[in-house]
This record gives sequence, C-alpha cells and structure tokens, in this order.
Amino acid sequence: MSDSQRLDKWLFFARFVKTRGLGTEWCEKGRVTLNGQPGVKPAHPVRAGDVLILPKGRDIQAVRVLGLGTRRGPAPHARLLYEILNERT
Repeated sequence: MSDSQRLDKWLFFARFVKTRGLGTEWCEKGRVTLNGQPGVKPAHPVRAGDVLILPKGRDIQAVRVLGLGTRRGPAPHARLLYEILNERT
C-alpha cells in the first residue's frame, strides 16, 4: 500500500465531503490548507502526520491525518483516519 493518497480522495474517504468532486472544489477554491500551505491542488499527496485546516460550516477545524483510507466506509471507521486538533467556533 502507498504511503500517500490524493487529497480529494482522502477528504471523501474521511467523510469531510459527500463527493470526491466536492473535495476537488474545496481545493480549487482555496478552502483547504495543508501543513500551512493554502491553495493546494486536489491531487496533492496527503500522508500520515499532515495537518489540514478545513471548513466546517461557518467555522474551521484543524485535523491531523492518522491514516489513509481504502474506501468510503461508515463514519466510525472514517473517524479513525484523523484526529481533531482544535475547533474554532
């Protein structure tokens, strides 16, 4: 298994977006920051240990990637792919 995964695919597997196309849209519109780098491309590789800043409604949240998914599974399994670092509300 690879040690990295496309960002849009990871967002979909971790259930932050309902479709992979929406993950692509988030990246293209600059809504995702990866390790402090804004404006990352949907195909940018994500690895365990990376930190993402993501939109959550009107707020944002920071998450650390813990693992890579192999499919979009149930929410409890998706929750194992990341840890929430902080939430700004």
